[in-house]
Amino acid sequence: MVVTAWEKSGRFDLEAVEAATRTAMLEAGADILTTLLEYEAPAKRKIDCGCGSQAEYIELRPKQIVTLVGQARVMRPYYLCRGCHQGQIPIDKELDVEGTVFSPGVRRIMSLVGSQTSFDNARQQIKELAGLDVTTKAVERVSEATGADIIEHDEARIEQTMSIAVDQGSVPEVPIFYVEMDASGVPVASTEIDPNKPGKQGDRQKTREAKLGCVFTQTSVDEAGRPVRDEASTTYVGAIETSEQFGRRIYAEAIRRGLDGARKVVIIGDGAPWIWILARLHFPGAIEILDLFHAREHLWKLASKLFVCDEIGRKRWLNRFLKLLDNGRIPQLVAQLRAIAPSDDELRKAVNAEADYFERNAHRAQYPSFRRQNLFVGSGVIEAACKTVIGLRFKQSGMFWTVKGANSILALRCARLSNTFDDYWTARSLAA
Repeated sequence: MVVTAWEKSGRFDLEAVEAATRTAMLEAGADILTTLLEYEAPAKRKIDCGCGSQAEYIELRPKQIVTLVGQARVMRPYYLCRGCHQGQIPIDKELDVEGTVFSPGVRRIMSLVGSQTSFDNARQQIKELAGLDVTTKAVERVSEATGADIIEHDEARIEQTMSIAVDQGSVPEVPIFYVEMDASGVPVASTEIDPNKPGKQGDRQKTREAKLGCVFTQTSVDEAGRPVRDEASTTYVGAIETSEQFGRRIYAEAIRRGLDGARKVVIIGDGAPWIWILARLHFPGAIEILDLFHAREHLWKLASKLFVCDEIGRKRWLNRFLKLLDNGRIPQLVAQLRAIAPSDDELRKAVNAEADYFERNAHRAQYPSFRRQNLFVGSGVIEAACKTVIGLRFKQSGMFWTVKGANSILALRCARLSNTFDDYWTARSLAA
């Protein structure tokens, strides 16, 4: 057909030839795969059943599956247990198509694209790039099922980490080991809203807090003496869950990444109390650093309240207080804040709140000391992660999530960005 069109038009349409060749090859591949999946009746007519009885071979049964080369059919032995009356098809487990019509390769693509963009956009991309016709709902179900399975594997690892000691001899030494934590709101369906947590304006909350953590290492500084994050050393974990549950999650990830071989452990956060509680619980003795940008932001916001119509006065006040902050002179900063005596009650409360904030975090704001140790003093890595891991996927227009669905996709995105996505599929293949 392509040759005929070429002869009539007098031009060679390379794209048409590519498409036709690809279609022909896929059809041939599907035929070959169907032939390979034609299992014969087994010589062993009985297999053990989980109920304690034995299941007997009944017949060969067909199943249509969607593969990377298109639709293929598998003929496999079907067994029936006379004791519990449950049917069994061991080949489905071996091929990793138990309970699904999609092959592992197709599910991998669906999960990968479904974790990156909306499920409908994912469906369109899969059609355009892989030539596979799948529904939007199928992409959603497969992506969330894969994420849920990753969560199950992670939970098993967390339980193991929390219950056994790590072999210290097997952990390589790490010069500086960082843990950063933050949180970001995920828009959820009305049925998922926590009625005990009002929104920022006092109205009904429309989001649930997803906690996110990252781990990375540092072994060098640049020519100017600034710390340099080790390339490809950053991994992520996250979930909508309690602080206690997240603490176990970030600790298990830190152990996996070599926490016990770290000469120096650094925790960086924005000042949220739950971060420092987890730091003391799971990383005792670590250096705690209050993110410098957030600390400065507190002063910027306070200055805007104190000097509403006085830009010159605001800049002069900020220069003085920012210098105290950058130089780590927190006792003087707190004393000068407490010396401010505005007549307005709300403004006085705001000043006192900021004084309490800096007093509470004084030991975490010793920036000159941290810089002398060539340490990061900002939480830019986790701040960026909140945007790339959570914001880009979960906060698109019109999106509202269930907690279960959000956690599944979040687990997928963390696995991808942590370069453990391939490891998960390899483990599935070996377990099949």
